[in-house]
Amino acid sequence: MFVASWIWGTVIILCCGIWFLVGRRRRRQGEPPLENGFLPYLGCALQFGANPLEFLREKQKKHGHIFTCRVAGKYIHFLTDPFSYHALIRQGKHLDWKKFHFATSAKAFGHRSIDPAEGNTTENFHQTFIRTLQGNALDALIEAMMENLQYVMLQSRTSKLQPNVWVTEGLYTFCCQVMFEIFPALVAGLPIHLFKSAHSAREKLGEALLHKNLLKRDNLSELVTLRMFLNDTLSTFDDVEKAKTHVAVLWASQANTIPATFWTLFYLLKSPEAMRAATKEVQSILEGAGEKISLDGKHISLNRKQLDNMPILDSIIKEAMRLSSASMTFRVAKEDFTLHLENDFYNIRSDDIVALYPQLLHFDPEIYTDPLTFKYDRFLNENGEEKTDFYRNGRKLKYYYMPFGTGIAKCPGRLFAVHEIKQFLALIFSYFEIELVDKNVQCPSLDQSRAGLGILQPVNDIDFRYRLKCV
Repeated sequence: MFVASWIWGTVIILCCGIWFLVGRRRRRQGEPPLENGFLPYLGCALQFGANPLEFLREKQKKHGHIFTCRVAGKYIHFLTDPFSYHALIRQGKHLDWKKFHFATSAKAFGHRSIDPAEGNTTENFHQTFIRTLQGNALDALIEAMMENLQYVMLQSRTSKLQPNVWVTEGLYTFCCQVMFEIFPALVAGLPIHLFKSAHSAREKLGEALLHKNLLKRDNLSELVTLRMFLNDTLSTFDDVEKAKTHVAVLWASQANTIPATFWTLFYLLKSPEAMRAATKEVQSILEGAGEKISLDGKHISLNRKQLDNMPILDSIIKEAMRLSSASMTFRVAKEDFTLHLENDFYNIRSDDIVALYPQLLHFDPEIYTDPLTFKYDRFLNENGEEKTDFYRNGRKLKYYYMPFGTGIAKCPGRLFAVHEIKQFLALIFSYFEIELVDKNVQCPSLDQSRAGLGILQPVNDIDFRYRLKCV
């Protein structure tokens, strides 16, 4: 037994030694500073995953505004100077913004590649989403969402809602009920069969979203009907794979909206001044629209124009997302090329990733005074309109707020997401009295397990209570 253990230990040490000598990348002339990490394959993954913001700040202090880290088998060049962000955006000739996202979707949801270059489909997914989530299509989505939110808040919760009776729930749980969390592990490439409940949930969702089942539903959105048509005409996917691409869209529509809604409502509940300003704005819009609040089954309605005319809510949502967003912008190098920044240039190898981590920007005290403090009017100017002037080192920033990414890859559903949150809040203000159970509760920490994927969830839920208003 001892001899066997000694042999295996020797083998492991030799393998690590061979990797250290052969498997580690060597920095070439003209390339950014390099951090291989100490673990084979993983590289710096554990340190990055534990606290991405602090890890990147430490490396930025050590290496400067660009550096390379090996993370889970990939070499990622982190670009940290906001004045150089445009250098990434303008490199479409050399950088592919789709490859990473397509590979992520395939890993997480179990369908074949949806990259047209792979030959399984010729659908331009980005154009599909722009067509169905923006422009005139957005009006119908907003109308349907307003009606559905009111049904879920009021009619479907009738057993809980009694006049003058407080209902206590977890705030995040409530947001989830009204509006899959194994995704990060799947993105990392772990087999979904290791997560039995997640696998079961994914398969059940896929079953519900088979085309034969979708066709039984009424009032399908343009997004769903167009995706069904394009799946049937432009792809070689079988029925199950088609359904799994719909599961991916379903996840994308909720994965960031739900935690963003939680943080917005939490910060409102913690800030009486913000709550008063937001409630007043919503009441003013409803009165101007001639909408009256009642519990007799007649729903209120807010159209796109009215929702767009809420600068205070816009600022509150932006501030909540600034404090909770940990998205990353990825580009994959199509070939060896030279990346030109403001004052330098660096050689990038084919298949390497160039990334932005906007939380560095959002938490920069030179851009945002007291960056960890919620200030509901941070994105309002002196006239109460949207503020767009933010500076660093005396220079105006083009990129200062990036929870939805930037450039051509900017989230096509961002407008609908913000409208959803506004509708949710408008209905909460209209129908309910709400308060935290513990008014002195501390802000929960951010769950770093989703770092890089969007809005972070709270590590723990917060109890709040609500009751119907007497209207």
